[in-house]
Amino acid sequence: MGRFIEGRDRTQGILLPEQLDDYVTESNPVRVVDVFVDELDLDQMGFYGVKPAETGRPAYHPAVLLKIYIYGYLNRIQSSRRLEREAQRNVELMWLTGHLKPDFKTIANFRKDNGKAISSVCRQFVVICQQLGLFSEALVAVDGSKFKAVNNRDRNFTSAKLQRRMEEIESSIARYLIALDAADRQEPERKQATTVRLQEKIAALKVQMQALKEVEIKLEQAPDKQISLTDPDARSMKTRGTGVVGYNVQTAVDAKHHLIVAHDVTNIGIDRDQLSSMSERARTAMATESLTVIADRGYFKGEEILACHDAGIDVIVPKTVTSNATAEGRFGKADFIYDAQTNEYRCPAGQHLIWRYTSKEKGLNLHRYWSSHCQQCPLKQQCTPSPQRRVTRWEHEAVLDTMQARLDQTPDAMRIRRQTVEHPFGTIKAWMGSTHFLTKTINRVSTEMSLHVLAYNIKRLINILGVGRLTQVMSA
Repeated sequence: MGRFIEGRDRTQGILLPEQLDDYVTESNPVRVVDVFVDELDLDQMGFYGVKPAETGRPAYHPAVLLKIYIYGYLNRIQSSRRLEREAQRNVELMWLTGHLKPDFKTIANFRKDNGKAISSVCRQFVVICQQLGLFSEALVAVDGSKFKAVNNRDRNFTSAKLQRRMEEIESSIARYLIALDAADRQEPERKQATTVRLQEKIAALKVQMQALKEVEIKLEQAPDKQISLTDPDARSMKTRGTGVVGYNVQTAVDAKHHLIVAHDVTNIGIDRDQLSSMSERARTAMATESLTVIADRGYFKGEEILACHDAGIDVIVPKTVTSNATAEGRFGKADFIYDAQTNEYRCPAGQHLIWRYTSKEKGLNLHRYWSSHCQQCPLKQQCTPSPQRRVTRWEHEAVLDTMQARLDQTPDAMRIRRQTVEHPFGTIKAWMGSTHFLTKTINRVSTEMSLHVLAYNIKRLINILGVGRLTQVMSA
């Protein structure tokens, strides 16, 4: 072949067989996976099959299957069938498993049967990060993102969507019945063929209608008045686009090294109730007493912020704007100064809004304040179109005021949040591809997400420390 680099003859024998270890360099990330899994106490973590059965066919050790999955998620291979093929042809996997080649069903069953244990492995890797002193700043950003489930939007129903679909079917049936009447006036040869075709379509639509009526019964029994036929736990959620049927994945990300310290999978489309639970998870994972948590305004809820305050966690969340006053050029609530000693507000005109009464709304004790001088006030047009400008104050509003002061002192907080928490979501979704989750039900989806988070964190730590140092630390 002239001056080209030539390969080895496929039929030529080798007197001294090469070691498989020669194909895996010292800087190969697969060595991190090998050392990490070997150092885990899989029995204590709850993996099935660590102690082999005394009878029956020998099984694969859980460590082998865990290594296959971690390697797969590190390399964007999540399907059990694809992992089966890779174990037969991929030199790195051959090295990792010792030439073992489990079938796809064995691989899939391992993920299905060891969900809680796999989540424990994910948490254990965060413990390693904590022991390495990577969480010194004790600052995390919390955010949620919608991930697609294995459930088409056409197979997710609300009452309104179901009603529209049933009306469409009824309209189609009526149209075909009119066509049947018209077919009766056709020539006998054409009439028979047309009649048979239309009757088949009508019969198919009636079957669909019957199926939808069964869905309607289940829908009435559903607590959230929503049902998904393929993945029963998936829910329709609003996004910036057309919406998605899937899950809301919550993460708490370390601001220094962008490691995911805690995560959770929910099927609730809003983030408002997640702040305190995610903050507590993050503090536990980071093993720190003091913690500052940054989140966007979607997490603003008084009860959640109060729960964080009571737990000793500092949060920074922008307030949601619920009044149109500022947008319409009038004074906002921030223009009214509260005096805690007198329990009064002072308005921009210098008048005092005194406490009038306390009411309870949605479990919250709310105090109402207003002044008797609004009608004669020269600034009334800039204040309110109502007879009086009323101000509402929650009994724990001092906690919200303290948080607002904290936000004012940290003007780049939202920039830090964006830089910290949005990158991991983008990276993981790129690894997943367009389909996102491959499994069904929230428990199995949570297992899948734990593997994605573990793979992401391993890659981050390899980038920070390098393969050599990381394997040394893990095996020490």
